[in-house]
Amino acid sequence: MMKKLQLLVVAVMLLFSAGVHADTIKNSKLNLNNPDVRKCLLESTKTAGWELASVYLNSENKLVMIFDKGDDTKIYTSREVFTK
Repeated sequence: MMKKLQLLVVAVMLLFSAGVHADTIKNSKLNLNNPDVRKCLLESTKTAGWELASVYLNSENKLVMIFDKGDDTKIYTSREVFTK
């Protein structure tokens, strides 16, 4: 009986931890270097209730845009390298 209770507690803890980490959505298929793509992304996310949290160049010189909505996060990384 005690082993079943321990197994149940472990299963509940695993489900809870999986739920906590399932709120980040990553997308790297967009060309964020194109201003039209960025504008469309900003408009569509705003309409859906997402707020732009951050924009930066990562260590690979790819443009990254992060959007938040409550506890959920969407991370968009450009598929092409940003060149000057």
